[in-house]
Amino acid sequence: MIAIHDLPAVNATLNATAAVLLVWGYILIRRRSIAAHRTVMLTAFATSSVFLGCYLVYHFNVGSVPFQGTGAIRTVYFSILITHTVLAATVPPLAIITLSRGLRGRFDPHRKIARWTLPIWLYVSVTGVVVYWMLYQMP
Repeated sequence: MIAIHDLPAVNATLNATAAVLLVWGYILIRRRSIAAHRTVMLTAFATSSVFLGCYLVYHFNVGSVPFQGTGAIRTVYFSILITHTVLAATVPPLAIITLSRGLRGRFDPHRKIARWTLPIWLYVSVTGVVVYWMLYQMP
């Protein structure tokens, strides 16, 4: 069983894993490996879904964790956090719509929304790791 205090590290790992899977999925589709792309992107979605569950459990139990940094690094942290949070709210609906269109074989609309979904989802995954590092690991 994973302890509540371990969930931030688990969440960062899930975000990093999702980021790697997203890049891999992009490479696969550029190579026209459609079946492999589908598998990797579904795995990225599952990984991000597990992240969301762990994130909600953690914050339900712990609440908000204040950032301890001061000065310029505080401004940098909140700039990253605010963009991360706003864009993170868009990822679930964008990912669901994108996956739905791809799985239904509606490839033109899938491509159109994927051009938005991929960079947003990737940004949120990477900045999730950065926020974790700044909040829990940075001295």
